Amino acid sequence: MSSLVAGRHQAFQQRLNTLTGESEWIVINEKDDDDVDETALSASRSFLSVTSYLDMLNDSRRNVAFRLAIEKTITDPCHVLDIGAGTGLLSMMAARAMMESAARGEAKVSACESYLPMGKLMRKILRANGMESMVKLFHKRSDELQVGVDLDCRASVLVSEILDSELLGEGLIPTLQHAHDMLLTSNAKTIPYHATTYGQLVESTFLWKLNDLHGNDVSASDGICLSPAGLVHVKSQQYAIHFNSLCNEMRLLSEPFKIFEFDFWKRPDSHGETEIWINPTDDGKVHAVVTWWVLQLDREGSVLYSTAPSWIGSSKNEGVDCWRDHWKQCVWFIPGEGISVSRDTNILFKAVHDVTNISYFLGGDKNMTYSSFNSHDSHLCLSPERIGIYGEKDIRSAFQIAVKNALQRIRVPPLCVVADDSIILTILAGSLSDTSKIISSFHGFQGKGCAYIQALSVANGFSMDRVQVLNKRIASLLLDGTPWKVDLFLAEPFYHGNEGMLPWQNLKFWRDRSLLDPILSKDAIVLPCKGILKVCAMYLPDLWKSRCCLQEIEGFDHSIANETLGAYGNWPPSIKGTCLPFFIWQCGEIKELSDVFSIMDFNFSKPVHDCYGNIRIEFSEPGICHGLVLWIDWVLDVDNSITISTGPVNRYWKQGVKLLSTPLKVDVGSSVEIEASFDAASGELTLESLFPP
Repeated sequence: MSSLVAGRHQAFQQRLNTLTGESEWIVINEKDDDDVDETALSASRSFLSVTSYLDMLNDSRRNVAFRLAIEKTITDPCHVLDIGAGTGLLSMMAARAMMESAARGEAKVSACESYLPMGKLMRKILRANGMESMVKLFHKRSDELQVGVDLDCRASVLVSEILDSELLGEGLIPTLQHAHDMLLTSNAKTIPYHATTYGQLVESTFLWKLNDLHGNDVSASDGICLSPAGLVHVKSQQYAIHFNSLCNEMRLLSEPFKIFEFDFWKRPDSHGETEIWINPTDDGKVHAVVTWWVLQLDREGSVLYSTAPSWIGSSKNEGVDCWRDHWKQCVWFIPGEGISVSRDTNILFKAVHDVTNISYFLGGDKNMTYSSFNSHDSHLCLSPERIGIYGEKDIRSAFQIAVKNALQRIRVPPLCVVADDSIILTILAGSLSDTSKIISSFHGFQGKGCAYIQALSVANGFSMDRVQVLNKRIASLLLDGTPWKVDLFLAEPFYHGNEGMLPWQNLKFWRDRSLLDPILSKDAIVLPCKGILKVCAMYLPDLWKSRCCLQEIEGFDHSIANETLGAYGNWPPSIKGTCLPFFIWQCGEIKELSDVFSIMDFNFSKPVHDCYGNIRIEFSEPGICHGLVLWIDWVLDVDNSITISTGPVNRYWKQGVKLLSTPLKVDVGSSVEIEASFDAASGELTLESLFPP
């Protein structure tokens, strides 16, 4: 959020306490002396350190491609508009190209960057490179710019990089429409010039598990019904994923095919459709469509950049062999069990795009019908990983056994409280005991939780008379004056919408358990009863390279951005890196260099409190250590016999990664001491690695 106050811009940055669920808005003002307000500085740095800016700037193939295209396109002094300027790299490239031109004329660059903290960083970078006088920066969205007010005249060249893994998700089409209508000359040049999206049909059991909970319900045969007739589903959209990590777990069922072409040099349409007859290359079942795009940056088509997966034999200058996290491939799930195809029997593929999304329909798939009930009150839309979790037999069995054992320990008709947004725990508490009364939060589902449980109660054999759905935070029970004592306090833990957070940022249920202490029975059972913080030293060259310190990028000094963007490498001793959430299995080349060690326990049977742990990790493999990977194993029962691990071997959860400031060569038998502390007030975990000199 941003505003203009007394002629100066200010922005509002949200800071969230994940343990309490409370947030505050930090005011960030447009002034160069960031140190004046340490709170605002910390808030903006915290946000920027988890964005894709650093990864993007470390993508050397992207940087080279844009530089070559700019140098080929901007040969004379002109007015250049940079939309979504970021650190100003493209603006400075454009300014330099005009400075090196022998032609005469007025040269100027207008750059707009709407996020104020990034705009402030860009101003510093411009100053450090002597470009402040050449680039005029606007803290606005491009559709807020006006010719005659902000810009002296229309621009004759547009440079922009407002692309996501799907291509359109960052508002490419409406941005280009407004630019061509209001900001650019009629014959303006654009960089990039053109983009093409491609697709390929794939068969993959893993991708099917991320999409079809109903099918996995049936195959599990455990009596738990979570999704009759597709009651739980993935939102109809594309999901970014590193497909190179799945090469050995899928079959390609078609050749790559072209889907859409988008021209940047002219005003794009808001809607587009295409139909293609695809000839399958083998018999099989299509579970998904994998998509990517190829960017043509110059008019002649000599400078290209591709997000294609590794099996596509593209030319070297497209950059397909370079791991990066800011642009991935995308997956579009085929609903249900997938669609069977036969070799040499054509199947119809249809694609439709609006201003921000692309949708796909294959043959006789039920996408149209599937989308029609997405808004129904009893249908829940979950992330693919969450659907994968609920479809796994071992995970379902672990929860089922743990809840059953807990209920058997309670002799009186129990009051069970489900403190988070777990759907499986509410179903189990209702179906495994005929006398239990259940109170469920479902705060994250905004009213759909009750309708969902009502739809599932019949299928799982329990009465809604025993279930109360709050649709608000579980701590509200203290205000509601609940007359009963809580016998069983349950959590997965899972909070809808928080799947991308660090593992320990799901400990909100522990604070809720503490707040409810006055209404817990004397022998109340808390499930999970314990959390164990695990750590493993790993070789992570691709991830480390994407997050390492910036120096000179295509001739422009970016070192001033390192601290703000949370870069790793060559720090002063006073600067400590933060932990970042990643799916380790998608992080390119990886290798474990040590065994897995337990560093800290969280005892949920007691109220939330500060925790501390330390461990000496001994390396079991020689190599280069780039960082430490952390996760939590949830111990569900008091006997410590049922554990669900969220480590790298389980690909449905993100792990926390603490990268080292400098990669370290290690030998078998060498070691590192790790200290960890958990602050019960802020919910933050601090990790220190003490490597020997």
